Amino acid sequence: DQPTKNVNTAMHEAKLMEECDELVEIIQQRKQMIAVKIKETKVMKLRKLAQQVANCRQCLERSTVLINQAEHILKENDQARFLQSAKNIAERVAMATASSQVLIPDINFNDAFENFALDFSREKKLLEGLDYLTAPNPPSIREELCTASHDTITVHWISDDEFSISSYELQYTIFTGQANFISKSWCSWGLYNSVDSWMIVPNIKQNHYTVHGLQSGTRYIFIVKAINQAGSRNSEPTRLKTNSQPFKLDPKMTHKKLKISNDGLQMEKDESSLKKSHTPERFSGTGCYGAAGNIFIDSGCHYWEVVMGSSTWYAIGIAYKSAPKNEWIGKNASSWVFSRCNSNFVVRHNNKEMLVDVHPQLKRLGVLLDYDNNMLSFYDPANSLHLHTFDVTFILPVCPTFTIWNKSLMILSGLPAPDFIDYPERQECNCRPQESPYVSGMKACH
Repeated sequence: DQPTKNVNTAMHEAKLMEECDELVEIIQQRKQMIAVKIKETKVMKLRKLAQQVANCRQCLERSTVLINQAEHILKENDQARFLQSAKNIAERVAMATASSQVLIPDINFNDAFENFALDFSREKKLLEGLDYLTAPNPPSIREELCTASHDTITVHWISDDEFSISSYELQYTIFTGQANFISKSWCSWGLYNSVDSWMIVPNIKQNHYTVHGLQSGTRYIFIVKAINQAGSRNSEPTRLKTNSQPFKLDPKMTHKKLKISNDGLQMEKDESSLKKSHTPERFSGTGCYGAAGNIFIDSGCHYWEVVMGSSTWYAIGIAYKSAPKNEWIGKNASSWVFSRCNSNFVVRHNNKEMLVDVHPQLKRLGVLLDYDNNMLSFYDPANSLHLHTFDVTFILPVCPTFTIWNKSLMILSGLPAPDFIDYPERQECNCRPQESPYVSGMKACH
């Protein structure tokens, strides 16, 4: 309202007078200090010059006496007396000239103050640029420069008036859908949904910051606030995501007739592989060869992909640690899988199967485990297709699990979830809920 505006205007006017008075006082103080320095330098130089003048006068007086004595000796006609007096005069002249000072002033009046430079052109420009301070322009997050690991995100941003910025503040929260994706107008007023859920990193002096301790495979919203004495402005909100938790195949759990690559990312059926000692954790089925990842997952969202190559008989999914190791995964209540048996593609859990419409040349399978939201989803990443989602009430940590009958599989872990996956919102799947027509004839796939 008008009274409030009048009060604010009066406050700014009073502040202007106060600031200008302080500047004038500083200039007066500096003027007085510099004048004192000039006066002190002048006194010092004049004192030094006066001392030199006195020394020169003494030297001149002594020289005058010697000259008069020398002229008197030159008038002596007695050669013996002349020689005796001349020797004495010569010694006195030599002593006088050896100890006398050069009659040239040490002080050059033309450059008596050459060590001073009264040039205030820079300060004049600063004073001419005096203006009221405004809040900085909003910074801009450079998404193409931002990097991530499975538990960190490094945010980079730029600002076109960074010299007027005293610090930055980074704010972030987990992205839970469009409901908490803040609009620009809301950001400018700081009206956040679920304010308590936002994490704030204050007093950042650089144009980048690394946030640690984030959840794997999770999307976050980031906002950067530029701050100075006049106020602050926020960047547009930006969505960034952490990568999934990386893992490798665990050789201690791998079937005896599987060969694991040196990098732990590829498994291959090998009947001639060396015998391995039997352990309760090792897969031991006679009609299937299984392996598992070297992690157990109990939180977060994780995505990995499996390259099947030319394999036509496999099962890929997750399982509890307690799942039986002597049968195909998915045939019990402790495992969930996407499976292929020659030309048939199914999803399986607790020995119940469902056909899935899949391109017959499927060479890569995407697996998304959203533990916190109790979902396991399968995707065709080459065609950006959602294949199926299991609704699971997880009660224990789960482990990525892989089983093959022929050829090989390769694991790609630690990946960010593809952009076409907009979890946790449910997408249509390519499943047919009817009973699989080949379930009764699946004995060869056990």
